[in-house]
Amino acid sequence: MTVATYQVKGMTCGHCASAVTEEVSAIAGVSAVEVDVASGAVTVTSQAPVDDALIGAAVTEAGDELVGRAAPVELLPMAGGCCGGGACACG
Repeated sequence: MTVATYQVKGMTCGHCASAVTEEVSAIAGVSAVEVDVASGAVTVTSQAPVDDALIGAAVTEAGDELVGRAAPVELLPMAGGCCGGGACACG
C-alpha cells in the first residue's frame, strides 16, 4: 500500500472536502482519502502509487487546485499481523 499527502488550495469548507474526497476516491486503486480543510492536506491511500496528474485532475474537477505533494510512503504487511506499535498495512 502507498500513502501520499497532497497540498490543496481552495478548500474552505466541508462541502469542498466532500467534493475532493468524492473525486479522488473515484480514481482506480484509491482505497481511502482523508481531507483536512484547515491545513489543505489531502492524504490518499492506494494499492500502488497513483499518478499525480490523476490526483490533480480530480482535485481540479472538485473545484480546487493541487499545489504539491510530499513523497509517498509505502506500507508493507508484517508477517504474523500487526504489532500494534507502528505503521503497517495488514488490516
